[in-house]
Amino acid sequence: MQSHHECYSKVKKDCFNFIKSQETSKDKFKTKDKMIKSYLIPVCFWISQKANSKKPYFVGLAGGQGSGKTTISSLIKIILEKYFRLNVFKVSIDDFYKTRKQRFSLSEKIHPLLMTRGVPGTHDIDIMLDFFKKSKVKNFKSLKVPKFDKSIDDRCHSNSWYSIKKKPDIIIFEGWCVGAKSENNQTLKRTINSLEKAKDAKLIWRKYVNQQLNSKYKKLYNQLDSLLYLKAKNFSLLQEWRLKQERKLWLKNKNKKSSKHKIMSKGDVINFMQTYQRITQNMFKFAPKYASIVLNLNNYHQIKSVIYNSK
Repeated sequence: MQSHHECYSKVKKDCFNFIKSQETSKDKFKTKDKMIKSYLIPVCFWISQKANSKKPYFVGLAGGQGSGKTTISSLIKIILEKYFRLNVFKVSIDDFYKTRKQRFSLSEKIHPLLMTRGVPGTHDIDIMLDFFKKSKVKNFKSLKVPKFDKSIDDRCHSNSWYSIKKKPDIIIFEGWCVGAKSENNQTLKRTINSLEKAKDAKLIWRKYVNQQLNSKYKKLYNQLDSLLYLKAKNFSLLQEWRLKQERKLWLKNKNKKSSKHKIMSKGDVINFMQTYQRITQNMFKFAPKYASIVLNLNNYHQIKSVIYNSK
């Protein structure tokens, strides 16, 4: 375990600085040293052993809204770069959302709920597949990857896109529905919340989203080399964390006159999360069975255990 201690001493400062940048005066990270030392460093050793110098190793990282995907994936990136000297590119599935114009077209042709970004069917799968393919070519050339601006609910201008100049050793692909699988039509018929009952009585939206998971998204997720899953206890806990996340955004932006961020009310957050609920709850049930690594979270947003499945 000596190398784990050596790794911790080398990455501690950078990790703590990142965590500090995410904190507010009222919301401090607890047991951060344990999270890094006992859980994230061993995960990084596992990932580094899988890395292949010939092509990027794709790590999917999934977890419900507010589960800490951005924080965990950022810390993993810091550790892999600082200690293992690996070139890591981290991107969110959120950056591949379809444009407002494209979603408006979907909402008119298929179902009004498809105007709301989030569920499978609202991402540009073709751009993602192209990104996966081009990152693996032998003669790698620079790559441009989209960036999405949630404050305007639209894709950024191509001038602001991510630019990858050198072939990555590791690509971390994070998102709430990364690795999600479709469900059978029998369970699809049962409404699970008021949004489905009021706005999708004919199952058009649910069936479309499920069909997307069973086709294009399945093809995309099959290309992941491993999947890390952040498992929260239940959906109501995720709602609580997502509300906390929105309060943090409000605190960070309240003194910025130029801030464009639209802060959601409690009702807005709960309604928004109802579009995510079905897939999130299916992932609670099934993702731990097929994920490579499961990071179990306690009620206080901390990692309480890590399970390594064989893959």
